[in-house]
Amino acid sequence: MKKLLPLILLVILFVVSFNSCKKNKGEPPVLPSSETMLIDFTNFSTLTKGSPQISDFKGINNSSWEFAAAVAVAWKSLIYSTLAVPVGAFKLAISEVPVYLAEKTWQWSYNAVVSGVTYKARIVGEIGATEVTWKMYITKEGTDGFADFLWIEGSSKLDGTGGQWLINQSALAPVKLLQIDWTKSGSTVGKVKYTYLKSDSFNTSYIEYGLTTSTLNGYYTVHYYNGVKFSDINIEWNTSSLDGRVKSSDYLEGVWYCWDSGHLNKICP
Repeated sequence: MKKLLPLILLVILFVVSFNSCKKNKGEPPVLPSSETMLIDFTNFSTLTKGSPQISDFKGINNSSWEFAAAVAVAWKSLIYSTLAVPVGAFKLAISEVPVYLAEKTWQWSYNAVVSGVTYKARIVGEIGATEVTWKMYITKEGTDGFADFLWIEGSSKLDGTGGQWLINQSALAPVKLLQIDWTKSGSTVGKVKYTYLKSDSFNTSYIEYGLTTSTLNGYYTVHYYNGVKFSDINIEWNTSSLDGRVKSSDYLEGVWYCWDSGHLNKICP
């Protein structure tokens, strides 16, 4: 028995040490959903006009909606062409199991196929006192390849109610392009705001999307360079019936222009 005692003590110490290490890992942070990066443009069809003015559409019976849609699509075209790869890869992380790296730090590592191209993605989340910091690295092998490009970084509150993303343009142009601020209530993303960061004529332009409890419950607040100067535009619509209204700081001193559920112009109530 005396000979077995040291062995028994060794086993006990190993078990205690193993359980202690396992316990210290804690739980991984909750990865924010990809919806925190995306503005909903589905109520506005694709148009070809850029830098629009309401006067561009005068004479057509759905000019109010056309103008609102053109403003939305101008942002959609800019953002979705840039975010296709990083957001597409980020969406796939939800089905992956994170691996413990170090104290309060976890990593999601996986292959992501976006538009037929395979990328290697890894997302690192580090739990802090009040928020989780995030970094997403992308690797592409072969033609025009790049390694461990930091494409997305940001932070989210520990309770998941808000956060911010910073998006770099590309591996070939590694400059800050977009800041995304978001809030969330329960499972619903309540507000997403894109602010353009690149140093050119569009710098400081932004579009904010959100949902409210008003009859016209969807909205965009837009501040952007229209090719000549900065404009301020407000767009509101009902996400079910699709009727809405728009006003611009550049046209008739901010008068509202309305459309009905068929997108046809109507007199505002």
